[in-house]
Amino acid sequence: MAARSHVQDPNDRRLRPIYDYLDNGNNKMAIQQADKLLKKHKDLHCAKVLKAIGLQRTGKQDEAFALAQEVTALEPTDDNSLQALTILYREMHRPELVTKLYEAAVKKVPSSEEYHSHLFMAYARVGEYKKMQQAGMALYKIVPKNPYYFWSVMSLIMQSISAQDENLSKTMFLPLAERMVEKMVKEDKIEAEAEVELYYMILERLEKYQEALDVVRGKLGEKLTSELQSRETKCMAMYKKLCKWPECNALSRRLLLKNSDDWQFYMTYFDSVFQLIDKSWTPPAEGEHSLEGEVHYSTEQAVKFIEERITEESQSSRPLRGPYLARLELIRRLRHRGCNDEYKLGDPEELMFQYFKKFGEKPCCFTDLKVFVDLLPSTQCTKFISQLLGVVPLSAPAEGKLALPADIKALQQHLCVVQLTRLLGLYHTIDKKQKLSVVRELMLRYQHGLDFGKSCLKTELQFSDYYCLLAVHLLLDMWLEAGEEMAVWQSLTLLEEGLTHSPSNAQFKLLLIRIYCMLGAFEPVVELYSSLDAKHIQHDTIGYLLTRYAESLGQYNAASQSCNFALRFFHSNQKDTSEYIIQAYKYGAFEKIPEFIAFRNRLNSSLHFAQVRTERMLLDLLLEANISTSLEESIKSMSLSPEEDDIPWKDLRDNRDLTVLFNWDPKDRDISEEHRKLSLEEETIWLQIRSLTLRLISGLPTLSHTVHPKNSEKTAENGVSSKIDTIRSLLQELEAAVDSGKRFLEQKIQYPVLGPPPTRMAGFFSNGSCQCQTSLFYLVSDIYEVDTNGLEDSTEVQERIGNSFKSLLEQLTDLFNKCKGDLMEVRDGTLKTHPNILENLVFFVETMSITLWVSSYCDSVLRPFKSSLQKKKKKKKETSVVMPPVFTSFLDYVTELQTLTSNVIDHIKGLEIILTALKLEELSIDDTLLSQEEKKLTKTVQEKVQSSYQHSVQEIGELLKKRLDTIKKLKI
Repeated sequence: MAARSHVQDPNDRRLRPIYDYLDNGNNKMAIQQADKLLKKHKDLHCAKVLKAIGLQRTGKQDEAFALAQEVTALEPTDDNSLQALTILYREMHRPELVTKLYEAAVKKVPSSEEYHSHLFMAYARVGEYKKMQQAGMALYKIVPKNPYYFWSVMSLIMQSISAQDENLSKTMFLPLAERMVEKMVKEDKIEAEAEVELYYMILERLEKYQEALDVVRGKLGEKLTSELQSRETKCMAMYKKLCKWPECNALSRRLLLKNSDDWQFYMTYFDSVFQLIDKSWTPPAEGEHSLEGEVHYSTEQAVKFIEERITEESQSSRPLRGPYLARLELIRRLRHRGCNDEYKLGDPEELMFQYFKKFGEKPCCFTDLKVFVDLLPSTQCTKFISQLLGVVPLSAPAEGKLALPADIKALQQHLCVVQLTRLLGLYHTIDKKQKLSVVRELMLRYQHGLDFGKSCLKTELQFSDYYCLLAVHLLLDMWLEAGEEMAVWQSLTLLEEGLTHSPSNAQFKLLLIRIYCMLGAFEPVVELYSSLDAKHIQHDTIGYLLTRYAESLGQYNAASQSCNFALRFFHSNQKDTSEYIIQAYKYGAFEKIPEFIAFRNRLNSSLHFAQVRTERMLLDLLLEANISTSLEESIKSMSLSPEEDDIPWKDLRDNRDLTVLFNWDPKDRDISEEHRKLSLEEETIWLQIRSLTLRLISGLPTLSHTVHPKNSEKTAENGVSSKIDTIRSLLQELEAAVDSGKRFLEQKIQYPVLGPPPTRMAGFFSNGSCQCQTSLFYLVSDIYEVDTNGLEDSTEVQERIGNSFKSLLEQLTDLFNKCKGDLMEVRDGTLKTHPNILENLVFFVETMSITLWVSSYCDSVLRPFKSSLQKKKKKKKETSVVMPPVFTSFLDYVTELQTLTSNVIDHIKGLEIILTALKLEELSIDDTLLSQEEKKLTKTVQEKVQSSYQHSVQEIGELLKKRLDTIKKLKI
């Protein structure tokens, strides 16, 4: 453990075995060793804390906390105990207790630099910026070192960032920080680059751009040396803020003369030229054009400057792409402005052709040209592609054979042409027969390209992988646009084949994940996602590919693991970010601290985080809560409350990477900004529905208190009546969210083929789950009325409840009817799948679970009434005591519910039998597109989907059996 390296205590030898046990994960032995040591040395506080760490790691949190508090109360000042307690409190996720620890230590040892430093870092972990400022200054007074002084300054900036009132930030915190730094500047005490960066940051936040520019250009700016062109970049940023376009232009021109391949400076150069043209700027009659030198202020000068860069590049030993791309960028800007000067730079088609001849062998050639294809007239696209193909060095084709590249360079050139062909939309205009012919050709080229990659390592990608991906994209078009079922099996086959040659190709894996999920097969996806080895932020940006389908495909255990996997990252974010902030303070990387805070906030407000958290809790209730008692326990353990909504709706951030799958589609078929907005709107509405459903479920146990009319005043005091008000209010919110969802779906939005996956909302409405679940929550309100007013005063409500029972059974039966049909079937020699049946079954199980929890609440309300009536009957010895109709309605309802659930279980058994009996060997894969090996792979792929369906059906069946057992216990 970290503490061991600091141990200078005589007890170090005694404590070392405990440290070793903890380091090796042998927590039980660490506890035993600590107990032995404490018998001999009762006052050895560190041994107690180390024992507490062992207890914490073996799941005995309460004992560990009690021991830790015992030692904390003694206010230890020995380094061993303090370090060990810090580790323990961090593992307990209680960093605020570390601050108390060091506050006490600093009071006892006020001159300790180390303790003051630890106190500052403890405040940093919990974001106590005001106390950080004070701790920093206290530390500077003890040990007058510059870093400590600037820790205090940075803490003022953090107070300004976190201040709710922006006015307070700019009138108090930032001016104070500025004065503190100016004091050091006047006393000539600025030593490090980080201190200059901090001064620049303050001036920038105060919008004192001229002063910030003076700092960078002055003596202090000479300290900005750690990053290449750090000074110039900061100057450029300030010139833009101050709209000093002449200086901006001159500086970017000067930097391009040094390095004509720096794209960011071309952008600034063009921006400034056109700003100067718009302002009709002219240079002064005498002297320099600007502080930074000569200025270009006309299109003629810009054209000439770019041509000079190209001439210069043609004479250099290393070919540079920047000048050639800058020429195309200038043409695009001139065309956009309607200028007539673009012809001076040449014909874009010819320039792109020349660019391809020069750089076509580079993999980046396609992405370079992709930006400028809109400069091509649509009528010239076919001619342009033919022109490019004409210069690709392919072997002379033998009769009936393809012309193939002889080396990797030729392969890269041809691959670039094929990608451009798809991008220009030429593959979208051809018919099915031609598409299959293109797929066949692409796969032959892929197979041939594998010869060039025989020496590649397993972690390296094959040179021809893109051929395979492009072939799959064509097949996906056929499947999703024309409904060709065979195409999806072929695409899976080609991707699985590609994966055998390129085991590390993330694109193959991502595409396989997407297609398997679209087919309703979750089982193969888990392993594929795991093999991607997603790191850190990727759990948020690409995790949606997995979690969107996790629960909806019936593999509850795998879904639970997937959600845990994602949540682990989000929960560790808070702790990890605190450590990054502390390191930034230690090493003076002050400009990174606001970035880390923003990063933490962005993750805390993540849409994906909110979705996974909500779905995980619903899933846990589904798997663990059978009857109202266990529902209450589950809700307590999750700290769920119907009144509390912890989702930051106003600040929700969509961090999904919707372009993670490579795409060569033309602009009109690609993901647009509009698609992103619509997808976010859809995801938010669906999250609202799911969150409100969860909160309504969590409100059920709070109503389970028998209430009588006489006690109604007491009831209001106890807050039970306010609980039903909460339920009714949430129900209104749910109705509003459902209406929003229906209005959204009326737009009938179609996302691109590989765009954002749609939510489960459409299925939720169309199969009747939504109506059924809403009816159940209205039933709760009616039952509560009976509970409050008694049976005698609620005849009308009883009738309404009886009708609700009948209506619910009809709705559940309709939902069951949507679950009928085969998941897999062979039709016309092709294997067809119906994943929507699986999604409907999952919705049925969820709706049935809510039905059970509501029915359990009904049971808890009606049972006491029946007992009371039976007692009256016995006392009066009358047979004339009539049982209210609600009892009969409820018993009939429960009986029907039992029958329906049994029928669904029988249907699921039938699905299992059909899936098991389906012999894929009998399926003739008669397709000339696939080789014999590939046909075997197709069978393997189909078996994976079949196996996944079987497991899903089994898990759904098991869960329904548990529900049936519980329904049988519902007898009032």
